[in-house]
Amino acid sequence: MIRVVLADDQPVVREGLRMLLDAQPDIEVVGVAADGQEAVRLARALRPDVGLFDIRMPVLDGIEATRLLAGEPVAIVVITTFDLDEYVYAALKAGARGFLLKDAGPALLADAVRAAAGGDALIDPSVTVRLLSVFASARAAVVPSEPLTAREEDVLRAVARGRTNTEIAAELFISLGTVKAHLASIMLKLGARNRVEVAMWAYETRRV
Repeated sequence: MIRVVLADDQPVVREGLRMLLDAQPDIEVVGVAADGQEAVRLARALRPDVGLFDIRMPVLDGIEATRLLAGEPVAIVVITTFDLDEYVYAALKAGARGFLLKDAGPALLADAVRAAAGGDALIDPSVTVRLLSVFASARAAVVPSEPLTAREEDVLRAVARGRTNTEIAAELFISLGTVKAHLASIMLKLGARNRVEVAMWAYETRRV
């Protein structure tokens, strides 16, 4: 069972998200917060697998809540109503595992929670290209410690398109373990903390 703490300042949205997640056979909402400060407190007290945080909340916003939980054993997925927003980018840089639009639908919402709990990241396909390409152009790209192999380049591009490890394995006809090994090598060469930063680098270097 995947345990989730969700946070949103709108009561109707909170209840809707809770109902959608609790309807899944493998997901349980163990805590609900109305602001980022309460979300951080609940995450530290309840030790959930995943935190689903709105980007804009009172007291403490989703970005700061994510930053405060960096290094904690909880994967943060940011949700937002904005399809191109610098705050979303900031949340990813703060360590969020992925992000979704609030109108993504129950299937994508559940998939994002499962992906985060499993060590993957699910970035809403409708905003991946727009968000990462716009903001990546404003940064200087990291120089990898070693050149990426041809297969690592394939995995890199798939990650940048928002694919999960399982999807990448199917697309490239390789095992899940091989995908994870390639991704670990890419992250090591780039000094990246997570696959979101890997995706950003792909856009910064115009590989996607």
